[in-house]
Order: sequence, then C-alpha cells, then structure tokens
Amino acid sequence: MTQYSRPPRPEEPGPQHPGRRRFLGYVLAAPTLVAAAQIGGTALAPQTARAAGLPTLPQPSELYDLNDLLTDAALPTSGLITVTVNADGTASFALPRAEVGQGITTSSAMLIAEELDLPLDKITVTLADARPELLFNQLTGGSNTTISTYTPIRVAASVARGRLLRAASQVLGDAVDTLTVEAGVITGSGGRSVGYGELAVRAAGAGVEPVAVTLKPASRFTVIGTPQGRIDARDIVTGRKQFAMDLAVPDALPTMVCRPPTINGTVKAVANTAAVAAMPGVTDVAVVSTGVAVRARTFGQCVDAVRALEVTWGPGTEDGRSDADVLKELRAAEIPLLVPAVPLLAKTIDADFTFWFASNSALEPNCAVADVRSGSAEVWAGLKSPIVAQEAIAAELGLPVASVTVHVTQSGGSFGRKLFPDAAVEAAVVSRAMGKPVKLMWHRTDEFRQGRTHPMSTARVRATVLLGQVLTYEQRHTSVSTDFSHGLGEIITALAAKLPVGDLTFSETVFELTQQSPYDFGVTTQLLNEVDTGFNTGSMRNIYSPNVRTAQELVVDRIGEALGKDPYQVRDAFLKDDRTRAVLEKVALDGSWGRAMEPGTAQGIAIHTEYHGAVAVLTEIDCRPATTGRQITDACTGPRVTKVVCAVDVGLAVNPTGLRAQMMGGIMDGIAMALTSSLHLTDGYFQEGSWDDYFYTRQWNTPPELDITVMPPTTGVPGGAGEFGVAAAMASAACAYTRATGSMPTAFPVNHDGPLGFTPLPTVPPIPQSPTDGLDHVS
Repeated sequence: MTQYSRPPRPEEPGPQHPGRRRFLGYVLAAPTLVAAAQIGGTALAPQTARAAGLPTLPQPSELYDLNDLLTDAALPTSGLITVTVNADGTASFALPRAEVGQGITTSSAMLIAEELDLPLDKITVTLADARPELLFNQLTGGSNTTISTYTPIRVAASVARGRLLRAASQVLGDAVDTLTVEAGVITGSGGRSVGYGELAVRAAGAGVEPVAVTLKPASRFTVIGTPQGRIDARDIVTGRKQFAMDLAVPDALPTMVCRPPTINGTVKAVANTAAVAAMPGVTDVAVVSTGVAVRARTFGQCVDAVRALEVTWGPGTEDGRSDADVLKELRAAEIPLLVPAVPLLAKTIDADFTFWFASNSALEPNCAVADVRSGSAEVWAGLKSPIVAQEAIAAELGLPVASVTVHVTQSGGSFGRKLFPDAAVEAAVVSRAMGKPVKLMWHRTDEFRQGRTHPMSTARVRATVLLGQVLTYEQRHTSVSTDFSHGLGEIITALAAKLPVGDLTFSETVFELTQQSPYDFGVTTQLLNEVDTGFNTGSMRNIYSPNVRTAQELVVDRIGEALGKDPYQVRDAFLKDDRTRAVLEKVALDGSWGRAMEPGTAQGIAIHTEYHGAVAVLTEIDCRPATTGRQITDACTGPRVTKVVCAVDVGLAVNPTGLRAQMMGGIMDGIAMALTSSLHLTDGYFQEGSWDDYFYTRQWNTPPELDITVMPPTTGVPGGAGEFGVAAAMASAACAYTRATGSMPTAFPVNHDGPLGFTPLPTVPPIPQSPTDGLDHVS
C-alpha cells in the first residue's frame, strides 16, 4: 500500500449523547392503551473543526438545513403521533410517512420495541391515511423521516410503557420502581408476572391525561443501533406484500391511458371509440385531460386497446425541441462568475459541466386505485404527500376535502416520483368519467416519456489558488425548473421567517438549504438559477446534490494538482470538520488509497456532507478497451466500477443493516448517473421508453467488491440516510474515470453523446406490444 501523509490534528472526540431529558406525553381515551407524544426541539451535538484552509463563512445549510426545516414543520403536530398497545400484547403504530422501500417501517418498529421492551415481531407498523390535521407532518422526503419521528415515536412508546408499569403495580401489589420488564412481560419482586395484553385495557385512559416520561438512555439500548432485518422481508420474498395493484377493491378493473406522442400533448379527436369499446374485455373508453383512458378485464386487454386507438393529437409543450435547444436556453440563463481570472498573481481553475435529463422512474410504475361516486371519492396509492393528494383530488372533482379518502399503500420505490399525486389524481378523474372504480397503471413507456424527469442542468465552477491556499470558490448551477408543488413549497412559505436565505423562490430556497461546500475554500458562493420550461419535473433522489457535488469534487482534484497534493491529501487538508475527515480516512485506509494500478484503471475518492452527516466513497474503475468494448446483448457496457468502499456517519444509525442497504442503492444510483443513465430529448419527446433502453447500473456494471462501513455513533440522534449515498458515489466514479482516462469529462453521464445503443420505440402507438419472446432472452 502506498503511504499517504496528512497534517497532524487534535485528538478526535468520542461519541456524544445528549443527557437524559424529560418529555411530556399523553394517554388518550381509548378501549385499550393509546399513548401520544408532545415534544420540543432537539439539538445536534456540535462538530469539531480544524482550520487548515482559509476559513469559509458558514453557508445557510450549515446553520439551518432542509432537514431542520422539515423537522420544525412536523413538530407542531407531533402530539398526534400515537402508539397503541393491544389486548393480545402487541403494539401497533400508523406511521404518517410512506414506505417506498427505504425500510422506515422497520426502523420505526425498532424505536417502539426499544422503549416498550417488546420483541420486534410484536410490533405492527401500518401507513396512515391522509390526515389533514397532521399539516406538514405527513410528507416523506429529504431523508427526514427518522430525524423528525425519532423522538416523538419514542416518547409515545415510553408513555405507554409507563402506563403499563403503573397498571402492573396495581395488579401485582409492587411499587413501580421494583418491577422489571422483558419481552412484554412485567415481573414483580415476588416472581409474579403479568403480560402487556392483560394490562392493555386496565392501562387505557378515560380521557386525555398528561404524563411526564424519561426516555431510555443510549447505554441501555438493546434494539436501537443493532442490525435488524426488515419486518416485511418475508412478505417481500414470498409475494405477500401488498402494493396498490394488489388490492382487491370491488369492481376496480385494470385501466390504462393512451398518451400523446410528445410531452404534454392534448387530445383533439378519437376516430374509433366505438370499435375499441367493442374489443374483447374492454368495458369503457373515456377522453380525459391526459389522454384517452381504457378500462378492461385485464391489463393485456388494456394494452391492446391503447394500441388500437386512433387519436388526433394537439401540440405539446416541447414539440420540436431537443437536448441542444434546452442546453442553449440554460447557457443563456447562467449567472456570471464574479471573481476575474488573475493569471499573473494566482492560478485560476475553471470548469464547465452539463448534466443531461434523467428519469426518476421507480421499479413500480405510477399507479392508483380510485372509486369516485356521487359526492365522494376513495383512492389508494403509494403517496409521499397524501394530504396534498387529497386536496388536489378534491379540487379536481369539485368535492369538499372531507369527502375524499386517501389510503397510503406500500410502494415499490420512489426516488422523488411518489411525492407527486399524478396517478392518484388521474385515477380519480378517470373513475369519475367512467362512473366506475378503476385500477389505473401507467405503462413503463408512459413513465419515461410522459412522467417526471430530473431536470437538465449546467454547472460552472471557478477556484482561485495562491500560495498553497484556495482564496475563492464559485459555483453557478443552472437548471430546468424543478417542481416543488408537492407540499414542500407550502412548508417553505409557512416557515419563511425562520429561513436564513432571504426572499428566494422555492427552488432557490431548497438549493440553499441543501448545498454546502465541505471545504475551507476562502470566499465561497454557490448559486442557483432556473429556467421555467414546459417539462414535467421533480426532484430525484438527493435533489441537486449529485450534480453539484460531482462538479465540485472534480474541481477539488484539479485544485490538488495545482497544489501538488493527491486527491486524498487535498481533501484532508481543507475539510472543515473531523466527522467528515474520519469517513474520508476510513475509506482511504480500507480501500488502500494510492495503491499501484494497471494503466486504464484508477481510484477516485469523494465526500458529501448533508442531512447532519457525512459520507465518503472510494471507487476503482476499469476503463481499459477490453472492458469498455464488452459485448452483451441489448446492453450498455462501457467502463466498469470494480470496487467501492464507503464509510457513512449519520450520527446515530437506528438500523445499521437498513443504512447499509440505503448506501448500496445510492451507490448504484451514483454509478448510473456518472456513467450510463440519461434521457435523450429529440423532437419533443424522450427517446428512451423502458428500462430496456434506459441504462441504469446493470449486473455487469456493478462492483464485484462493495465494502460499506457504518461509523460508530458520533451524536445521540440520527441523521438522514435515504438519499445520502448518491452524491459521493457519482462524484467518486467521475473522479476515478478522470484519473483512469487522463481526461476530465464535462458532461454526464459520460456516454450520453455516444451512439444510442438501442432502437427507439415508436411514439404511435404510445406503448409497445406486450412481449411474447421472453424465452429467447434466457441464457
């Protein structure tokens, strides 16, 4: 292993935990025990720092970030979070968030199990229906669920435990402080015991009663912080897990929509409605604002009907436009760099990057079940902002909000997509038009061509280096407008007075609350400007961070070259805090940073700080011709990441197993975004029409070696994790690619301007025929 050097630093502090604090909760009136939380804010432990570079003034997100915003917004209604102890000795909890595969039902169950001293398999976590009274406490996004619910869930469970102990004291005739609890059984001093189930009714409240509780200290944790498998794992692998399309809603039949050939086109006329309505299995055909809906006995019959429709389409919002047109518009909107190049006095490092459109389609297509009747509507869908969905459906149907019931179902992925209620609203509209319940599902091609996309953007970066220091760092991010109408905009409006960012637009506010430079680079500015076009957009996993951090980390490597430092050394020298430095050091050590490698292969290293945590990723890549020239049927090969080493510090990891899984998924996202996956806009539509031709990281491009370390607790509270691994992984892969090829790419993914590698599907009919040649692709 090649040795690397680092400046000495003070001894790093060990794990820090807040002292035991008393909280106020409530026992609510119910047949069995129901407990609720009422809490105040919780501060993070301070970070230590070492001034190596010229100190950079704190950026807004270092003072108050998006997670702080979301947590503060949820706080006023945290008292409505309740834990119920049932007569069978189990506990149940309706989580006011969406489970989209990130494992929050498991981590939430762990919190309850910890405070109740109840086995994990005795905890049932369901998803709450839309509850308008929760206000901003029912939005899932920004990696905030565990942060904002960590204390309220524990408080509610602790209230329940205290109430059960009090009831047991009366039954057993022992003082509360002499009782012991294990696995839901309370034992007295004489050996007599009583189970939670026997106490659930006795401990219930006749009214609302305030209760003071003290949470279990970290030194006594037996569940929190321990690796746990998902509580729904068996249902997932056996096919019993229920998603929206699995629900048996009476009379709800498969429904699909024939969509326009260009983005946001409109229906002008349908030539063969009667003929399509007479096709086998078809029950209804209806024109709606998004296209022509068909309802049939099976989805296969829906596909046949959609393909048979003869529709005259009106223009869309992007007709005739291509990647080059959008890029030209972005270039015209770029905010100028302010620091002039001064070659006689200092070295100026300039870089310019383009990040093409990307799809945030999840594995589960957009779908929803709707039953709209006279004066009411009931909808089932995977929704991360169900209150917004309820309001949107009510507005579209002209109904009072109270007449619309929205059920949140488990969802097969999101990546930002399920923040928008597009499918739920469309299903309600189609159900009303047909007068029947519908089980609406988008075709995969609909997702890629008419769904929401991660906006195209550019990044211009300039750094000024003099006498071993970085004097200035400027970054200008210019993007197609990101839609934040899913509820986050309302939160920003409600808490505007608290924000340290001034009078900015929603997008600019989110940018300032998420983006930060982890380096002391003197005078630092990172600014956003957006171009409002007619695209359907949304924030993809980690919003702006993957593109912003990739641009910066590539420039950091160039700064290192100017200062005579390798990529590890330059990061270590200029990082602001020791938590970030620790994860950087960990991956450098475990990944044997600086080891000798074959020509055409290389290592890259990158870090990312956000959501009250830090992550570092070391990547090894193979760009040799024998690798990039691999031939795999119907595949995009190119460079291959052969090894990834990741270290992540989220403060306190509630479930290290779940956190590792999140990092693994984020790493694969980052590899795809750096190397292979993007959308190609041509003539007003995207060429990609399925996962077949949208080249997300495939098995033949995934790293054979993957090492993920969850760092020991550094604070007493959890940070965010759901999106955390993407930015550092993308940046690390880009840095490794640069070192392996000797040329820094300026557009991502790196293969975007190459041959398509596939034959685009036609736009009319809008979806392909269902495949019948599956066995031909089995090897």
